[in-house]
Amino acid sequence: MGKGRTATGIVFEVAGDSAGRALPVVLLHAGVADRRMWDEVWDELTADRVVLRLDLRGFGDSNARPIGPLINHVDVLATMDAVGVRRAHLVGASVGAGVAVEIGLVEPGRVASLFLVGPGGSLIEHPSEWLSAVWRAEVDALDSVDLDLAVEANLRAWVDGPDREPGEVDPEVRALVGAMQRRAFEVTADWDDVEEDELDPPAFARLAEIAGPTLVLVGEGDGDVIVEIAELVAEEVPDAQLVRWPGTAHLPSMERPGGFAALARDWFAANDD
Repeated sequence: MGKGRTATGIVFEVAGDSAGRALPVVLLHAGVADRRMWDEVWDELTADRVVLRLDLRGFGDSNARPIGPLINHVDVLATMDAVGVRRAHLVGASVGAGVAVEIGLVEPGRVASLFLVGPGGSLIEHPSEWLSAVWRAEVDALDSVDLDLAVEANLRAWVDGPDREPGEVDPEVRALVGAMQRRAFEVTADWDDVEEDELDPPAFARLAEIAGPTLVLVGEGDGDVIVEIAELVAEEVPDAQLVRWPGTAHLPSMERPGGFAALARDWFAANDD
């Protein structure tokens, strides 16, 4: 138990004790965050089962450049192996949801259930006009070497959402996401030559292949493309259900940690087979 680093440079934390037949949980963070996004739900989730959280490569403390292409699901599986987690419930937010689905496709036996929160990443086939504008704003700011502007562009999109002003969001949530996003920009500032290797066919084209129970949670204040993906996953995955939360955007686990922890614990308990 505790904090560690794999041989390939992925930093992780493990805590909790297994109660009876309770399976472990793996938490995979959003692309504007790192493992700290789970801070407010950590104690409750680790109360009765083992939980692993990690920084995907290029985020938080996982600052080691990949040798060859970046393959997130390989890094996660290797981290699970390193801490002895054979089979687990996978919780993925945004980019982390795409990684969780990839693991479910390449190693279905390792996955007891999927809990996908604001699903994005490799589940995005076509960006909407809104998402394309978000990406352009980030690229333009980074090209101008203006980290403050790049961070703010992401906060406006992913924390505030398209329909809220910054003052309508918990300032502590905004501050933490800003720090996590800035850290990712700093870690990967010289990673322009790093290629990312995705599944072929891609995850978004293989939703019907996902086996096992899948819960999808989406904030009704999230971007249009994320809401559409959540609905598509719930429709195409054979054993899936969709939960919508009003008044939240892309990071419902950070906006409503108590409700999220309760939903997650009930989901895990119902799928510990």
